[in-house]
Amino acid sequence: MKDIQVFLLSYSNSRALQQAITSLQFIIQRVKGITVIDIPDLLLEVFDSFTTQPAAEYVKLNNNNLGKTLNDYIKELSCEYVLFLYDQDYLNENITEIQLELNNEKDVMTYQHTIKNKTIQRPFLVRTCLLNQNSFFQNDEVPFKEAIMPSWLSQVDSSYVIPTGKSVIGQLSKDATTSNFEKIKFIEKYQTNVSNPIIQPSIAVMVSNYNMADYVGTAINSCFLQSSPPEQVLAVDDGSTDESYKALEKWIYHPRFKLLSKKNGGKARALNELLPYIETEFIVELDADDWLDPDAIFVIRNYLRNLADDVAVLYGNLRAWKQMSSGKVKYKGVRKGSQILNKKELLSYTFPLGPRIYRTFSLKENKGFPIIDFEDGRMYEDVSILNDLLRKNRLLYKDFTIYNVREHELSITKKNPSSWSDFLKLLN
Repeated sequence: MKDIQVFLLSYSNSRALQQAITSLQFIIQRVKGITVIDIPDLLLEVFDSFTTQPAAEYVKLNNNNLGKTLNDYIKELSCEYVLFLYDQDYLNENITEIQLELNNEKDVMTYQHTIKNKTIQRPFLVRTCLLNQNSFFQNDEVPFKEAIMPSWLSQVDSSYVIPTGKSVIGQLSKDATTSNFEKIKFIEKYQTNVSNPIIQPSIAVMVSNYNMADYVGTAINSCFLQSSPPEQVLAVDDGSTDESYKALEKWIYHPRFKLLSKKNGGKARALNELLPYIETEFIVELDADDWLDPDAIFVIRNYLRNLADDVAVLYGNLRAWKQMSSGKVKYKGVRKGSQILNKKELLSYTFPLGPRIYRTFSLKENKGFPIIDFEDGRMYEDVSILNDLLRKNRLLYKDFTIYNVREHELSITKKNPSSWSDFLKLLN
């Protein structure tokens, strides 16, 4: 009975790919087809020399989008199961000792993937019908390609998931580089099981977008892939000239999402458009090219529960990533914050203060973000509002890291290297 389609994903060298294909002999009586997706061009010639039964098929990525390519291909399958193996993976002989099928109550079989002291669950054997009902996120909806499968798994009811029970996967090697380890640490948070979620205080996330079509989907989706979701996600498109609004429209049917659009006027004016719609006690500001950890709102709520009344802004650390021309992101490190007590310390801060979690009352009492004369109010809006709030309230630093900053060439600050000294002259 040939009822399994095998997908070999993102293999980076010929030896690992050959080992994976050879290991399928353990289950060859079940394999209907073998599909190889997302391998480097230099492997194509080697791949063509492989002789397998059934023949392995190479599928080219659609616009370099692994999620979309998988969704489109799986729609055409008629087999009962899909089996996934990933770069460096191969089946070991233990696979012959397990029952490679799912009963009526289970839809997904997983296995553990460990790097150093971090372990994540990977989809292994999945019912094809479930994959057709629950599509994978696309590349512009998750921070990096490695998150596509785990983010999908996080949306599957855990009662329908079962582990393999045995160690059925071998690996030729493990990528323990700093960047990959940080990605695994991030992915592990998709598996956070909040048995008693903190539901107070209430939190909204606000996003102002201008020409970030390639990244804003990741920002918005990170708000919904939360172990403890926010009550509201509010976005405003500030007169983008790219495909940003189309990207944002994907979410308009979500009950917690609200989308506005306006003529371009800068970030401060755009965020002020959102203020009348905020119904929560606190607001997290998220840039359109950044993203939140899957446990971000849970962690933030935990700090907010005992926040003193005179604190207008809670902030922490920033985790930085470099956007590469290849489409990959490279981990840069954590920018540790520090406590700011006055205007002098605010203006000498060495990087943007964040993440910024505002008390809604304080922000509305200030009548939103100030629009100053410098650059028509389009620059340093974060410093302007924090300077205003410091007059009556405190800013509070806590040592937590749940906010991811993407460094890239389209950054507004990079495109507008305006003088900091000129800004300070106009700051009250």
